[in-house]
Amino acid sequence: MSNLYFQKQPLRRVVGFAILVCVLSAPASAATFSFGCITNNLAGDCAIGEAAFQVEITDPGGGDVDFTFTRTGSDDANLSEVYFDDGTLLGLSSVASSAGVVFTGGSASPPDLPGGNSITPVFNVTAGFLAEANNPAPKKGVNDNTDWLTLTFELINGATVADTISAMGSDLRIGIHVTAFESGGSESLIAPPQVPVPAAVWLFGSALGLLGWIRSKEA
Repeated sequence: MSNLYFQKQPLRRVVGFAILVCVLSAPASAATFSFGCITNNLAGDCAIGEAAFQVEITDPGGGDVDFTFTRTGSDDANLSEVYFDDGTLLGLSSVASSAGVVFTGGSASPPDLPGGNSITPVFNVTAGFLAEANNPAPKKGVNDNTDWLTLTFELINGATVADTISAMGSDLRIGIHVTAFESGGSESLIAPPQVPVPAAVWLFGSALGLLGWIRSKEA
């Protein structure tokens, strides 16, 4: 067997691994998701919101799932409302938060994610699967790097936290309404950020094309 064959193996393995990553995902019991802006009232506010907020999905046991919202950065931005368009959740069971953050579960004003009708598929808030910061929202919401909010949901019988993580972006989406930007504006964001299908298809097609090119060189 020629030395050229062995020289090509690392590249083949890298490309093969990239394709597997595109196609397969292993079950997980914890994952963190970022948010993508859907209202785009001000590009600067959208960028701040996308950089600041994230949600971590974890397994507290007992057939429940935790969604913990945090923020980073120093720009003014306040998480005021949270909305779920769900597939694996049975009901909101508890709300917990850091000192100074006070949310009430089961209702919010507005009752629907602002701008949720502008995306495809439309963001439909599941009845009772929402929460909002108590008044005054700019002071009671998640607005500091030490703040956190955890919403605990019961899972549908037979569903797992891994199922919930796998459902993100298809059967399950999370929306947040962010207010109190320095501009005075507000924005809506969803997790995971929506990625245009053509971009995903291009990525997978490019990986296949690259593998085909390598094979043609070996022939």
